Amino acid sequence: MLNMAAGLARLGDLAASPVVASLAQAFADAGFDLAVVGGPVRDALLGRRTHDLDFTTDARPDDILRIVTPISSAQWDIGRAFGTIGARVRGEQVEITTYRADSYDGETRKPTVEFGDTLEADLTRRDFTVNAMALRVPAVTLVDPTGGVEDLVAGVLRTPIEPRVSFGDDPLRMLRAARFSSQLEFDIEPGTLQAIGDLRETLTIVSPERIQAELTRLLQTDDPVRGLRALVETQLIEQFLPEIPALRLEVDEHHHHKDVYEHSLTVLAQAIEHEKLRHPDAELDVPLRLAALLHDIGKPRTRKLEPGGAVSFHHHDLVGARMARKRLQALRYDGDTIGSVTKLIELHLRFFGYAEGAWTDSAVRRYVRDAGEELDRLHILTRADVTTRNRRKAARLAGAYDDIEARIATLREQEELDAIRPDLDGNEIQQILDIAPGPLVGKAYRFLLDLRLDEGALGPEEAARRLRAWWTEQG
Repeated sequence: MLNMAAGLARLGDLAASPVVASLAQAFADAGFDLAVVGGPVRDALLGRRTHDLDFTTDARPDDILRIVTPISSAQWDIGRAFGTIGARVRGEQVEITTYRADSYDGETRKPTVEFGDTLEADLTRRDFTVNAMALRVPAVTLVDPTGGVEDLVAGVLRTPIEPRVSFGDDPLRMLRAARFSSQLEFDIEPGTLQAIGDLRETLTIVSPERIQAELTRLLQTDDPVRGLRALVETQLIEQFLPEIPALRLEVDEHHHHKDVYEHSLTVLAQAIEHEKLRHPDAELDVPLRLAALLHDIGKPRTRKLEPGGAVSFHHHDLVGARMARKRLQALRYDGDTIGSVTKLIELHLRFFGYAEGAWTDSAVRRYVRDAGEELDRLHILTRADVTTRNRRKAARLAGAYDDIEARIATLREQEELDAIRPDLDGNEIQQILDIAPGPLVGKAYRFLLDLRLDEGALGPEEAARRLRAWWTEQG
């Protein structure tokens, strides 16, 4: 339950903070209004940690820049066309935006911008009532024209104006509804939810980059599953990530298998739990979370009903990796993220062979070698991929993974596993075989590397002997 007395006290503390107070005085001295707006006000009332400070004002961008320059160590006007000026004040980054009302014309991917004249009008054009509150400074006056406080108390997300109008102004707000539902643990008001479903196809006018940014923010919440369910329920997710609803495979009464959609959401939730346990102070791991969500998207394409009621998904790991690469590229994710996610999906089944029977040291070396820099994420994903309700099976798999991690640690100590190289380098291979640089050197190098992984260090002389024998066999 929201404690209003405590919330109002926190608003007073926010207004009195050095950054807010210095800006408030500067704008007042220049004859302009200033208000802290949106997330910082909402979070102060909820008792949540406030992050970046956003302000709104009746001053135009040129005036904003003139006012903040004397009291800031840096300024940037990259958002000037949208009425936004950024600055660093007392070591903290802030953004100050002229009252505005932006909307899409229904055809292009970029919003049009019109400057407004009043704080109340600016607030009513924002995405949700809980984000449409402002704190006037230095007067410390809460401005809430759309009932944001009441919705904070009720734990509800609704638009300040009729949802179809609001989402028509900016279709990305539909995706934000899912993100804030997860971030705040709020329910989306039924009429708002219905409007998302009705208007889902309008998301096509929003750029892939903006959609990707919102999806990333959703995955960075503590409970992205909540928002993902809303996206699937409204079918909005089909506009940018149709592979997820496709996981809801039809159930044949004669063929039984786990619910792949529910399994994937569970794996995502469990991956986040493992991530927090292993790296409590690290940055939130978006590639890991994407891999957990997408790891089984190859199953619908590879599903085969077998005699006797079994269901198989042969090579769904490889198919899924290719599908994930294509989808993430369409969403404009960076190359490093795409590489990490696809490698994790490719390798997510590898461990289960270990669980069926003990691996040799060479198999463990290959597992580490193939995972490369993704090994730690692969540990987490593989553990999270166990969703069986059979406690005995779950305990056996957990024990097997404890064992493989222990063996990896031991091998690392013994032979610096991460830095394993063949006993001979490329120059030595060329000299021994009397060949020029080219693909054959690479092939010979891989042969020696396989020997190194399988048998450990051989020494230069033995490696050279084995290389010559292999070369002879190659003809």
